[in-house]
Parts: sequence; structure tokens; C-alpha cells
Amino acid sequence: MKFNANSLPNDPEQLKQMLLELQQVVIKKEVELAEKDVAYQQLLERYNLKLANEYGKKSEKMPGADEVFNEAELVLDEVDKKLLAAPHTDTTTKTKPKRKPLPAALPRVDVIVDIDESNKVCDCCQSPLHKMGESSSEALEFVPAHINVIKTIRPKYTCRQCERNGIESVVKTALMPTTPIPKSMATPSLLSQIISCKYQFGLPLYRQETMFSDIGIELSRQTMSSWMLRSAQLLEPLYMRLKERLLAEPSIHADETPLKVIKAEKATSYMWVYCCGSDRASDKTNIVLYDYHNSRAAQCAIDFLDGYQGYMHVDGYKAYGLTMAKLVACLAHIRRKFVDAKKIQAKKATGKVDVALNLIGKLYGIEQRIKEKSIEDKFNIRQSHAKPIVKELHHWLIKHKDKIPPKSKLGEAISYSLNQFDKFERYLEDGRLCIDNNRAERAIKPFVIGRKAWLFSNTCNGAHASAILYSIVETAKANGLVVHDYISTCLQHIAEQPNNLERLLPWNIERS
Repeated sequence: MKFNANSLPNDPEQLKQMLLELQQVVIKKEVELAEKDVAYQQLLERYNLKLANEYGKKSEKMPGADEVFNEAELVLDEVDKKLLAAPHTDTTTKTKPKRKPLPAALPRVDVIVDIDESNKVCDCCQSPLHKMGESSSEALEFVPAHINVIKTIRPKYTCRQCERNGIESVVKTALMPTTPIPKSMATPSLLSQIISCKYQFGLPLYRQETMFSDIGIELSRQTMSSWMLRSAQLLEPLYMRLKERLLAEPSIHADETPLKVIKAEKATSYMWVYCCGSDRASDKTNIVLYDYHNSRAAQCAIDFLDGYQGYMHVDGYKAYGLTMAKLVACLAHIRRKFVDAKKIQAKKATGKVDVALNLIGKLYGIEQRIKEKSIEDKFNIRQSHAKPIVKELHHWLIKHKDKIPPKSKLGEAISYSLNQFDKFERYLEDGRLCIDNNRAERAIKPFVIGRKAWLFSNTCNGAHASAILYSIVETAKANGLVVHDYISTCLQHIAEQPNNLERLLPWNIERS
């Protein structure tokens, strides 16, 4: 703003008023520049984060990239320096991998590779050589699977004496053996093969159709699809029994992921997952259940949980808060927010985000050391070692809440953490609880991987059937069972004894 000196008033009061107006204009410009600078920094952060996610390392173990960063975040006070004085170190050691011996139960074919008879003489004195020993190595040979045709023959019997006397004889024959799908050529083994191929290994039905065609069997995807629906109907009572056991557990995990269903009312449906246990076969109760809905509304979880009031590990999705369960927030989701902030920080720089990641790392270090301990020991160690760190982390978050721009990545991480903190620290209440919801994320991952292969479901009935079949497959895997054998056993048993489900629970199955 320019002024002509000759046009300035001589009155001091008028000059003072002009200076005040000029000062207001300058302040307004400074505020506008500051706002633009903040907006620029936010856009730059998101751009750098996008670059890091697209081209940087995907692992969250070593965050960081050579990107532009906010230097104000690198200013550490004395408290932050003390928190970083004893950084968390990974105590795991790497060992050189060794090839495991091939299973002794596999059939062996000996192939002898010997030298020529003419070469079995000494090069020095021409005396015959004797066998002093041998060396051996083993390799695997794949023999393509073969399919048998089971021909069921039922002899018919009649009375010749009655026929001689002109009396109509009663023809006697054995009853047809019970099969999962009557009047179908599908045996439990074939159904189990198709189910495991699609729901365990992500092989769509149209590809299986091609595989069968290659060995001379015409088996359409429409036929296999109808078999999947029927198999799901057979296995649904087992699914409901597993659900009863799941909701009887003191703590469970939950998550959800989108799913496209062509003939659904809404464009995007959701597959919800609920599980318990630690996905280790040594746990007594390991259950993974999928639940399909054409919605992500809270009522979906409310209906499935049916008044469940135990602990439930979840992410930050607000719909879970409308259930009756006691929610336990996930530290992995909290940490992920800070990892995003770390990605846009210089690779060798140390900033405030490192303080938060260091404290979180210490909590995970404690969990690593106590994972094989009893429930009571876990509770006691968490109270004495983890609880002080949790309080320290909470205090740090509150202290920096108003110091970091709320729309920066670090500010967003702090806000998210504080919103979830009351639910997160609940894991200290019981040794049976987990520090994160990774159990549910691992449980839903096979579905996400399979979805990349078959892309969508055609109908809601098909999606519901997929939920049941995925549940049986993943529950079998979590309990260390061979999926093909387990499903085949379940289908045949339910066809013969539909009311006797206890022996089909994974922990009651007789293992060969």
C-alpha cells in the first residue's frame, strides 16, 4: 500500500487511525499467508505419503523415506529426549534357514545312478573296486491327481417259487447309501475338493471348470455353483453351533471388508468377520466366522452378537460402539497413524513421532516376551511393566495435542489415539485380552486375497453361502486340520446324522 507524503494529514489522530488500519491490513495478510502455508504443508504431507505408499517400502517395521518434512516437529524437548534415551530394541535373532527333511510317510522310489562296469577298476593298479558306501539326496516328484468313478451296485433279489406259483414276488434290494446331495454324482470328496479350491486357494469355479475339462470331465460352473449352495445349507447347522461357542467366549475380535454383489440392492455389500483364539492350533477354541450383509450398518453387528456383553477387539469404526460388547481398541491401528507421519519425515531425522513409536514399540516388546505365559502372569506383568508406559504415552499425547497442527499427519495420529485411548488401555484389565486386533485382520485376509481372484458374488444367496463355507475353511485351518479331509467328513456325517454335531467341532475331530 503506497501513500503520497503530500497527501498525508497533519492531524496526529488521523495519522494514528491510518496506521491502525494499515496494521490491520498487514495482520490480515499475515493470517492469510499462514493459512495458505498450513494448507500447503498439509497437501505436501499427503503428496509425500502417497509417494511413500506407492513407491516406498510396504512394511511398517522400518518407516521412513527421503521426503520433505516439517522441521517444527523435529524440535524435541528434554522430556522427549529422555523418552528416546532408551529406545526399544528388537530382541529377535535371525537364524539361517535349513531345509526340513521330507515326510517319512511319503512313498519313495529309489533311482540308482551308478558308474559304468568298465569304470569299476582302480586307475592305478587295475584291481576291481569295492563299494565303500553311498551318497543320497531326495527330490519331490508331482503326480497329477486322478479321479475315480464310484460305481454303486445294488443286487436285486426276488422269489422264484412265488413266480412259479403265479404270485407277484417282492423285489428286495439294499437302500441307496446316504450322500450329501441325493441323485447327484458329487461325492463328499469331490464337493470338498471344489470348496477347498475356491475358498482356501482362491480358484474361481470357471477355472476349475477348465481343470476338469483338461482331464475329460464336463462339469459346468453352474452345476458346481448349485453344489456350493447345497453344501452351505448342509454346513449351516455346524456354522450356527460354532457361533454359539464363539459368543460364549469372554473375548472376541471383529472386522469387516467390502464385497461386490451383482444382484444386491446396494452397490457395495460387506463381509463381517468374528473370531476368537489366537489362530494357533494349540488353542482349544479357535473359531473364525464370516457374516454377509448388504450393509455396513451397526444393526448388522448387533444382530450377529445377539446381546453379547464380553470384550470385543475392534478398530475405530463407530458402529461397534452401538453394540453391548465392551470394546477394546487396536494399538496396531494407532501405530499405523504414526507410521504414516513417520513416512513423510526425513529418513535419518528424529522427531516427535519417533517418541510415540518408541513407546508403542516398548509395549509390543512386553507382549512379545509374555505371549507364552499364563493368563494370570500376563495380567501381572502388564500391570507392573506395561501400565506405566501406557500412562506415559497418554500423558505425551495430551501434552502435544495443542502443539501440533491438528490437520497434519502427526496431529491426526494424536487425535485418533486420544479418541481411542480409553478403549485401548482396557486391554490391561484382563490377561486374556490382546493389545491389538491383528487376529481379526489375519482372519479376514484370506477372504480379501480370494476376492482378488473371483472379484464378486452374483447373488446375495451366493454371498451368504460363501460366508458359511469360508467360515468352515478358516476354522479348520486355525485348528490345524487338513481342510479337504475335514469338510469331506463334515458333509458325509451331516448327511447321515444331521442332529449330532458335537463330534464335528474342530477340537473334537479325530486326527489321523
